[in-house]
Amino acid sequence: MVIIDKKLIFIVFLATSPFFFKSSFAQVNSLGFVVVLDAGHGGHDSGNTGNGYLEKKIALATTLQIGNYIEKNSNIRVIYTRTKDRFVKLNERASVANRYDADLFISIHCDAFTSSKVFGAGTFVLGLHRNADNLRIAQKENSVIFLEENYKSNYEGFDPDNPESVISLVLMQETYLEQSIEAANTIQKSFVKNLNRKDRTVKQAGFQVLRETYMPSVLIELGFLTNKKEGAYLNSKKGQKEMSETIAKGIINYRDNLLSSVFKTEKITADMAEKKIAEKTNKKQEGIIFKIQLLASSKSKLIRKNHFKNLKNISKSKEGKVYKYYYGNVNTYQKAKNLKIKAEKAGFKDSFIVAFKNEKKINIKEVIDSNN
Repeated sequence: MVIIDKKLIFIVFLATSPFFFKSSFAQVNSLGFVVVLDAGHGGHDSGNTGNGYLEKKIALATTLQIGNYIEKNSNIRVIYTRTKDRFVKLNERASVANRYDADLFISIHCDAFTSSKVFGAGTFVLGLHRNADNLRIAQKENSVIFLEENYKSNYEGFDPDNPESVISLVLMQETYLEQSIEAANTIQKSFVKNLNRKDRTVKQAGFQVLRETYMPSVLIELGFLTNKKEGAYLNSKKGQKEMSETIAKGIINYRDNLLSSVFKTEKITADMAEKKIAEKTNKKQEGIIFKIQLLASSKSKLIRKNHFKNLKNISKSKEGKVYKYYYGNVNTYQKAKNLKIKAEKAGFKDSFIVAFKNEKKINIKEVIDSNN
């Protein structure tokens, strides 16, 4: 819960941007995890120019390296809001994330301050600002909407110069706030652990670019260009490489932490069980049915044939914070193995067999025990 200063008077309004299900399901790995990387500013919007550096240039170079590292070191799919020096409206950045049904949205920026002594990397999630500093940062990043045509109609009267307008941003992501904070914390800890950066902690502020995303979302301020030493570091190839790898590691750790206990452990157990269960398990197991787990995701996906490579009999269940998707429903382990082969041929290479008894998932080891 965000605590609001009682002295502040604000009007809460609901955004009318329609939520829509996406027509295409980005399924290129068994976890179905998609991250959208957003390089802030671009084109005629240079961002801040502390010490003569260009925020738009640093943000883009760092963002592309983040994506490159993620793609080389994980099976996470990466989508960019821009890959070159071009202007992208704030609401279009969110639309990209929504269109690809992303599991995580990361927006990259560089900070600036009146004092050249201020330094350090920071992470932000959407929320009502809690102090003047956070309001200042949110107003600075939100002011880019003045560079857009028809910004008044695009943003429903939102005025980044008006503190009450920023305060009145409703927490559209309330469902995802906890996961947004977890992601931001993981990245912030990565800054401190891997680069010994000053810990500016995770903060909440009213960023327009985060307002209309329907997934956990984090805005990262790489550091202050107005600090000569830090600006030079962020503008250097060394600094961009180190920062990008650190952020990428944080993103991968967040994904792994989110899914490890509910996916990897199950897969290892299922793979071990498959080696131990003999062909004699072709008999029916009393009260036991088998399904093939295709993927796990932090977001609920719309079940359509084309989303699952035209595999039929797809079911979904929510376990904790994670949604799991299953293929088939058979009563022998051998039939389940045949389904698993079909799933693998369809592209779900890391799919595995799970067992249910009386509609409740059971440890696959119980199937082994029942045959001893």
